[in-house]
Amino acid sequence: METIYTKILQLLKEDRKVALCTIVAAQGSAPLPVGSKMIVLDDGSIFGTIGGGKLEHGVIGDALKVIAEGKASLSHHDLKKHHEMCCGGNVDIFIEPVMKNKKLFVFGAGHVGRAVVKHTLDLDMDILVFDDRKEIFNDWDAGNYKTKVAAYKEMLPGLIFDDATFIVIATYDHDTDREILAYCLKKPHAYLGMIGSKNKVATTRRNFLQSGNFSEDELNAVDMPIGININATTADEIAISIVARMIKEKNK
Repeated sequence: METIYTKILQLLKEDRKVALCTIVAAQGSAPLPVGSKMIVLDDGSIFGTIGGGKLEHGVIGDALKVIAEGKASLSHHDLKKHHEMCCGGNVDIFIEPVMKNKKLFVFGAGHVGRAVVKHTLDLDMDILVFDDRKEIFNDWDAGNYKTKVAAYKEMLPGLIFDDATFIVIATYDHDTDREILAYCLKKPHAYLGMIGSKNKVATTRRNFLQSGNFSEDELNAVDMPIGININATTADEIAISIVARMIKEKNK
């Protein structure tokens, strides 16, 4: 039997935006008890019920607003006064946006990539670190992240990108960085940044524009040079500037 929670998992896999509506308090005569739940999808369709009628119709509208704004809401409903429902009780409805887990792809496990991972371990992200050097992870401590060693051209087509994907490009080779950037630019993402000096960035922009494959708008959306400008010099300082930029994007 399909439950509210298995349905949510299915919808998230399908990249649907949803809100979960729950009756958290009830007084007097109410159509359904506390704990009753309903999913509202971004097209206004529903799964489950919180009692039907004008109450449910109004809550669907509230849920669509929650999906659009990404912020939870708590509302009180006097069923007779607000919805002309003869049962006459009162209910409180909590509506929360349900979002897929954010992913962080770190391309390059050198000093900066390693520091980025260290400073994002507590940010509730699924972290994946990629490098083409077999020995690079030998001295890494075990942690809440996954690693993969392979040629970048081989691993990229197997990755799943979506609008909850954060991407940090910081390999040891400029051409490799640009190849990864070119691939990721055409994929959905929440954040895309590439490490490099102002000269590297200028050369990258010029080459990409001259290729005719990328627009000014696409390149302007890339965080390069990567991170917030805090005059960082060490790998940890650079990583902190990158993580700060990602947090800003995550909480926009």
